[in-house]
Amino acid sequence: MVTIIRAVPGEPGIPAGFPILFDANMAIIEPAFAYLLEHAEVHGHSQASETVRTYGEHLYEWFDALEQSNIKWDVADEHILAAYRSRMLEGPSQHTGRPFARSTINARVATVYRFYSWALDHDFIRHRAFPRPLQTRQGRGPRVGPQIRRRSTGSLTVSVPEQLPRPMRPDELARLFAQLAPTARLAGEWALCAGLRRKELCALAVDQIPDSWSLHPEETPLVGVPLSITKGDRPRTVYPPVRLLDRTHWYIGEDRARIVRRARNADPRYRAPPNLLLNEHGRAMTRKRLTALLSEAFAAAGLPGTLHWLRHTFAMVMLTRLQIQARANPALNPLKIVQVLLGHASIATTAIYLRCVELYEPDINESLAWLYGEAINDAG
Repeated sequence: MVTIIRAVPGEPGIPAGFPILFDANMAIIEPAFAYLLEHAEVHGHSQASETVRTYGEHLYEWFDALEQSNIKWDVADEHILAAYRSRMLEGPSQHTGRPFARSTINARVATVYRFYSWALDHDFIRHRAFPRPLQTRQGRGPRVGPQIRRRSTGSLTVSVPEQLPRPMRPDELARLFAQLAPTARLAGEWALCAGLRRKELCALAVDQIPDSWSLHPEETPLVGVPLSITKGDRPRTVYPPVRLLDRTHWYIGEDRARIVRRARNADPRYRAPPNLLLNEHGRAMTRKRLTALLSEAFAAAGLPGTLHWLRHTFAMVMLTRLQIQARANPALNPLKIVQVLLGHASIATTAIYLRCVELYEPDINESLAWLYGEAINDAG
């Protein structure tokens, strides 16, 4: 069985969190290690980037599937990759128990394509595993493996029907939040009212929360909070409502303090981490655990969806709000502002919400007042 281990801080030349793959004999899978390390070095961050983590997980699943089938990685061909893809189409994930999203399947296939083309270029293999042409990245900057056109994977790419995100209605939000314990509820409120992702929520620290005692919601409705740990490590500022800051300080003084006291009673050596969100044992909330808590709450509320649905709702409501303001101020660019607020690298990613706003206008209008009112109850 293949194993994936994350590098600890302090290893020379290897960023913290870097994924290292080991085979059944606990020997490092050298080609995967070299491929991922090249990506990590080009990204140039002190910690492994999200791209490196994702590629590491994709390669882990691929090498594990090969090992379970007793197939050597350097003899794998397109037929074996097709069988791997078919297995993902036909069965659920062994980690989540849910069917694989078609976009996930395509991403994994694309990563395998990239890896094998890189391995050929670097003499780890002597023949092209997959005959279809690959398109290398053009432009300035270092070359980190080939970039794949959608047609390159040919019949191995599964069709992904377009699914526009929809906003959650006030009644759905109320049902969802009723199922959430304090820590998960606060995370949901930050995703809903400021558009934070899982990574950003889990990295948010107590000392990043501004004082709100002197602020009045009508005079200062939104307050800037700089984020340093984001997707792509692009710093940005989010703007939660003052009432969310009030609610957050309540959580810090009551719910989080209760978690810390319980952890100290269990272990006098315990020291609380700087993270705002703590799990029931007093440790920093992980993305995996946060995802599970929200998934359980969605199911208990009888709703489809994930934590990201709250971010989608924020995007659509904020875009609608800005479009209303732009009627009186034509210089305002609502889509560009939402792009910045969400931290999207490309405005094309944000533009999908324009169609959502048109499609779900009644639901969004219904959610506007709720999002900046009842969604954030006064602390106390």
